Amino acid sequence: MAQEIKDLIAKIQREGVKAAQEQAAQIKAAADSQAKEIISAAKSEAKRIIENANTQAEKLGESTNASLKQAGRDLLISLRKEVNAMLGNLTRAELGRALAAEELAEIIGALIKSAPLSLGSEIIVSLNEKDKEKLEKGFLKHLAQETKKQIILKSSDGIDRGFIISFDAGKSIFDFSDTALIEYITGSLKPELDKILKPG
Repeated sequence: MAQEIKDLIAKIQREGVKAAQEQAAQIKAAADSQAKEIISAAKSEAKRIIENANTQAEKLGESTNASLKQAGRDLLISLRKEVNAMLGNLTRAELGRALAAEELAEIIGALIKSAPLSLGSEIIVSLNEKDKEKLEKGFLKHLAQETKKQIILKSSDGIDRGFIISFDAGKSIFDFSDTALIEYITGSLKPELDKILKPG
């Protein structure tokens, strides 16, 4: 049984999760492209402000210079927070479009079809109530008949988009919720953003 679970996880990572990874890669690419535009504009504006602050500081003397430099650093810190928030909102909006019920059906179907019949445990898929209702209308019945697996759809208040799936009646899960995907995508973009907006 332990080997079957290991084989299942490996198979899911190779076959089923591939669809979700491709979707995440597309969302990440779109978010990355828009984030670069935001960062470029923010960097230019920050440079202009700091240059202006430095010019003023020379006129006002050493004491004022130190204060203006600190203000520039504070501005960059504030700017970093604002860009991070914009990046999160942008990613959430892109995920909202990419994780519509039709796409969820395709991804969930691929994952479940790749699970071996011998596992024999119930498959639990948690989604928001709206997506659950859509998938219950035909998709679930058809997939259960096709795969000969017991599939349970549950609604979860904590999921706005995406889903969480368990192949062993809830003992372990694979999290493809919007929260997990946003964390993954923004987490991979933030190091580059921090480098660009590093106080000088």
